[in-house]
Order: sequence, then C-alpha cells, then structure tokens
Amino acid sequence: MSQTELKNIALLIDADNTTPQGIDPVLTVMAELGQVNIRRAYGNFAKDNLSRWDKITNTYGIRPQQQFDVSKGKNATDMAMTIDAIDLLYQGKVDGFGIMTSDSDFTPLVTRLRQDGILVYGFGEKKTPPAFQAVCTRFLYIDELIASTSDGEAKPESGRGTKANVGDLDELIQAAYREAKRDDEGWAKLQQVGQIAGNRSSFDVRNYGFKSLSDLFASLDNFKLERRDGNQVFVRRLH
Repeated sequence: MSQTELKNIALLIDADNTTPQGIDPVLTVMAELGQVNIRRAYGNFAKDNLSRWDKITNTYGIRPQQQFDVSKGKNATDMAMTIDAIDLLYQGKVDGFGIMTSDSDFTPLVTRLRQDGILVYGFGEKKTPPAFQAVCTRFLYIDELIASTSDGEAKPESGRGTKANVGDLDELIQAAYREAKRDDEGWAKLQQVGQIAGNRSSFDVRNYGFKSLSDLFASLDNFKLERRDGNQVFVRRLH
C-alpha cells in the first residue's frame, strides 16, 4: 500500500434507496481507496421491502442500523447517516467515504465532507439527481457495476451509457483534452486528460461500461492512443 493510499474507509448505505445486490461490486470499487473497515446500513428493516438485507449484512459484515419510522411517510435514515458521517469525520478515524444512495438529500453532507479534503465515492441509480452526482469525488451507477460483475467483463462499446449521457461524455472528453498539455503534434498524456475530466465532474469510465480510460478512448473514432517508453499512454485527437 502506498503512502498516499487511503487506509480506513467507511461505507454508509441508505438501504431505503439502494439495492443489496450492489454490495459486492461496490466493495470491490472501494478497495481502490483502502480497507472498508466501517460498514453500516441504515433503514427500517422491519419492512418487507428491506427483508433481503438480512443475509447480505451477515455475509459482508455490514452492521444494520435500525431506524423506525418516526411518523407516517417519514423515516430517520437520512438524519442517522448524516450524524454518523459527521461523527466519523470529527473523530478523525476515516480517510474516505462511500455513500450508497440515490437520494439527493445527502448532497449537503457530501459537500461538507469534501470541504475537509475527504474523498467521497457515491453509488446510486442513473435517476440520481445530477446535483448529488456532481458533488461526489466519483459517482458510479450501481446497475453498471452489477452488470459488469455478472458478465465477468465490462460491456462492449455498444453498451456505453444512455443516449442522454453519451453526449455529455463526449463534451467532457473534448473539454479535458483541450485543457491538457499537448506537444506540437497534439499528443497529451492520457492520465492528465483523465485527471482533468475527473476534476470537472464525478466522471468514471465504469459508468459507460469500460474498465479503464484507455479502453474508453480506444473506442472513440476521433482519438488515437499511443503507448510509449515507460508504459505511458498518450492520446491525440484526429479530427
């Protein structure tokens, strides 16, 4: 483990607004940051629609945080998750967070965590409001992660995102390439292009069915990849 790699990660799960089927692929992604030592799921597990979490919590060592509905149509899940996240932040015991939810109510929480330099990975459905997706360091679509795990490999090019977000992806890629440092022939370091794209949004290639940034660029007709000495990858726009 490198000195810059995060070591103690907390995964907080809004069981009311996510699926237990995504736990395994989410934990795999969170391993990029470090060890997920804190795993908590919040919800009213007395409800029939949350019954599937019973075996999942035991299998993956997730601590259920029971939150009874305080009044009809309301629940205490959001508040409990927020309080715990802030407690962990101020205790100084956590280096990064994973938030599993499709609820935009957690946008202020993620914004606050990132103000302290904490990386926050968000995991939710494609219907998750853009405001919440944007404030996360990375936001990944759970259904894409599940599909990738089930198939054993990333989706081919034809499975890249939806028609609505492919246009956004092209615009983001083009903008990142323009801002990257390029030589006289137009070659830019792929890593830098990826970093610029990531800084502009919660961009992650897995949302478009790819395992790596180089795989994504290799599928684009208007870009060319070149691998040079030292295994560095460069990219150039063709037209």
